[in-house]
Amino acid sequence: MIRTLTCAALSGTLLFSADAKTDEKTTQQYINTLTELGFPAPEENELVHIPPTMEDLEGSELHPELKRVIRRGHDLFTNTQQLRGEYVFNNMNCSSCHLGEGRMPFSAPIWAAAVTLPDFRGKNAHVNSLEERIAGCFTYSMNGVPPEYGGDHMVALSAYHQWLAKDAPVYPQQPIYGRGFPAPERPEELSYTRGEAAFQEKCSVCHGDDGGGLSVGGQTVFPAIWGDMSNNWGAGIVRVVTAAGFIKNNMPLGQPNSLDDQEAWDIAYYVSSQERPQDPRYTGDVKETLEQTREAFHKHSMYGRIRESDGQMLGDHSNLGEKPILKPDTVRPRTFK
Repeated sequence: MIRTLTCAALSGTLLFSADAKTDEKTTQQYINTLTELGFPAPEENELVHIPPTMEDLEGSELHPELKRVIRRGHDLFTNTQQLRGEYVFNNMNCSSCHLGEGRMPFSAPIWAAAVTLPDFRGKNAHVNSLEERIAGCFTYSMNGVPPEYGGDHMVALSAYHQWLAKDAPVYPQQPIYGRGFPAPERPEELSYTRGEAAFQEKCSVCHGDDGGGLSVGGQTVFPAIWGDMSNNWGAGIVRVVTAAGFIKNNMPLGQPNSLDDQEAWDIAYYVSSQERPQDPRYTGDVKETLEQTREAFHKHSMYGRIRESDGQMLGDHSNLGEKPILKPDTVRPRTFK
């Protein structure tokens, strides 16, 4: 049966829903929709996967209890603020970075993690499971303390990741189309001044002049992108190249690929040059921390560098935001010995 493809706008992103297994016609419709939005067509050897929706879940033959757990994972993913003060200490949701309920290509769609993990990760130099990868998001992006491994929250989130990976091959041999936040080629020069001007013109209406975002009634409408309510210095998106990829492909919300490459990089440089809570791997000295983490992570961030606008060394503080501890137990080596 040829499944029908529908596109629905949700918070400025696109969700693709289908009612049966992918065929070539459906996949081509999916690709055409993305290319019309300015995204590149997949290379000949790239894996294209259309994640199922929550509507697809209701029509599936999965056990009712598993459906309930997947729905709970979706709820936690899209409203992670319900864990505020226990596991989350800023105003982020998982879906603040992984747009379209974690399904949107070029916005780090989360199904890819479910089919490529466990795998070695350079950031912490050991093999990570899916649960540990989720724990890392809580530790860094949420400036938080991860739920316990094997606990209800972690099982639900893992189940939701794996639901979105339904029918995708495990450990695929080909590159994954739309994975991560692929950045455009870096311009020769980045400008803090140009980035600030572009941010004020095109980003501040949602994220505020001070980068603090917008919350209404305790619910995040637009997340903070720097400051105490944002991710900490260990989050992946503080790397200028990662931020540039996210901004180019997804911002302003609902207008993907509307910024030119220079604007995306300049805004990323400006935003990445603002303060935020301390990296959980902090040793008590920013230079020492940078020396220990540069090659694995911070060589693409502004951490420990001098901000050109005022000469301040970024990350030279002990501020944790609202988080009660610096380093959760998850930030540790694992050797399997």
